[in-house]
Amino acid sequence: MEPLPTPCPADRIPDTTGLEAFEAACKAAKDQGVVFIAVEQQGSSLWTVKADALTAPQHTITPTVYKAVRAAVIRLIRTWEIRPDSLAGAVDFALHDVDNEPRARELAAALHAALYGDLEPLSRAVPPTT
Repeated sequence: MEPLPTPCPADRIPDTTGLEAFEAACKAAKDQGVVFIAVEQQGSSLWTVKADALTAPQHTITPTVYKAVRAAVIRLIRTWEIRPDSLAGAVDFALHDVDNEPRARELAAALHAALYGDLEPLSRAVPPTT
């Protein structure tokens, strides 16, 4: 698998639908020491965004970044854009039931950028409520 840039743009986010694709992308992220990011098709039309910082042991998610990501996940849940059981853990994230692949890729790229300290793409993808 080709090394991914950090942060990873939407068109380069791996599609890890299927166990083999997931394992390959996870191994590549671990080998590169970068935060794992992927989209995965659920059933026939919905998508999941996955991120995991355990593949990047030297990477730190700051409290400011974590709070911003968690707040964005809560906004997505409250607007029913993702399932309520979506996850914003300390180092792993899963956004379930995204309507389509382009939106899943947009959210994945924004999440990945945020995890690398650039919160602007996340603010554009999931605007704060006023």
